Amino acid sequence: MKTLITSLFLILAVCYTALSAPPEKPNILFILTDDMGWGDLSSFGNKETATPNIDRLAKQGIRFTQFYVASPICSPSRVSYTTGCFPARWRINDYLHNRAGNKAHDCANWLDPKAPTLARTLHQAGYATAHFGKWHMGGGRDVQDAPWPKEYGFDEHQVNVEGCGPRIDTFGSAEPVLVEDKMLARYQFTGFWADKTIDFIRRHKERSFFVELWPQDVHTPHIPNPEELPSVAGTPKSHRNFNAVLKVYDREIGRVLDFLHAEGLEQNTIVVFASDNGPEPSFERQRSGGLRGMKWSLYEGGIREPLLVRWPGHIPPGKTDSTTLLGSVDLFPSLCTLAGIALSKDTAVDGLDVSPALLGKPMPMLRSQPLLWEYGRRADYLFPREPGARSPNLAIRNGKWKLLINADGTGTELYDVATDPNETKNLATENPAEAKRLRAVVLAWRQTLP
Repeated sequence: MKTLITSLFLILAVCYTALSAPPEKPNILFILTDDMGWGDLSSFGNKETATPNIDRLAKQGIRFTQFYVASPICSPSRVSYTTGCFPARWRINDYLHNRAGNKAHDCANWLDPKAPTLARTLHQAGYATAHFGKWHMGGGRDVQDAPWPKEYGFDEHQVNVEGCGPRIDTFGSAEPVLVEDKMLARYQFTGFWADKTIDFIRRHKERSFFVELWPQDVHTPHIPNPEELPSVAGTPKSHRNFNAVLKVYDREIGRVLDFLHAEGLEQNTIVVFASDNGPEPSFERQRSGGLRGMKWSLYEGGIREPLLVRWPGHIPPGKTDSTTLLGSVDLFPSLCTLAGIALSKDTAVDGLDVSPALLGKPMPMLRSQPLLWEYGRRADYLFPREPGARSPNLAIRNGKWKLLINADGTGTELYDVATDPNETKNLATENPAEAKRLRAVVLAWRQTLP
């Protein structure tokens, strides 16, 4: 009898351990900001407005200073994160308009569901998956038959007006809008998406989860909580609305991070914080950290973005990596590696596995495959209008060199961005061999695009 009782206790202990143990695979929380400048975070040099909650990720994880998004505009950039591919491969080369606008810009109306996606890959590996916030990869305006996010691998989803399926009109309105059962002001939208994220995690914390929290902040219009304005009264008047919005945004992100900590999920959750592209031209030189260009530009201010990654116990805290050159297309294969998922041979992505760098081991800046860009396929693009910000429509970056050129072969610009990140001195004439080599690669790549 004593042996039987002891055996029962052992069985119960094993069962309890199995039920209470954290998921074997790490959880992943991917926070994507809308239109954030490289200099918007205090961890990236913002002296006007502190972002202590987001900066927590830098203090507890790793900060990358050579991270690039695949486009200076939202839809193609989001496609690159989603698919691990350069977005023009899927005929997404501009923000998705109405049907006429998409046709005029040689754009598809939505991302092809046949494209590989991070969410679907994780879902097939047993993850609970969700997307909350801005979508803008198909749907909205007069395109109401686009695939829902569930067709790309999400168990649950709710989007804003730039998507299909369960959605709320929370994008450009300056007036409060009805969201489910109550009226919400613009400055409350990020809190709404944060609530959705927290609720999903609470309901799925016993299994591995992948959640995309993609708010509309800090996209224009900057409509702050009036109660927040006194706290930014010491900043320039033209900056105050933005600074107040940024403070609330930081606070809401902090609320999600606090929830992970309180639920004991922090240790087993990879948190990725990034943005889709650079800022619009409201005091853009400050917001882009002094970099040339902004949203709509292939100069650094449009495509170089903050990247913070935290995974306690796996990523050393307080680390800055200024050596590794990585892009938004790299996150798909890298996160799969960290999750212990081997991509099938049929999964064709353009990104590289830079998981060692994400774990704090810098990688060489000279990549086996360069980063490539196409933006501004038509000559009648309106933006950006600021002097010196309109770039050629192709770019390539590898090692210290970055070359920009138009698809017709004109307008060659070559910069050593390791020493000249503001792109002030065109070195194409002084380095003809390097310019010729990079020119040939990017023009050949352009010919492969649909």
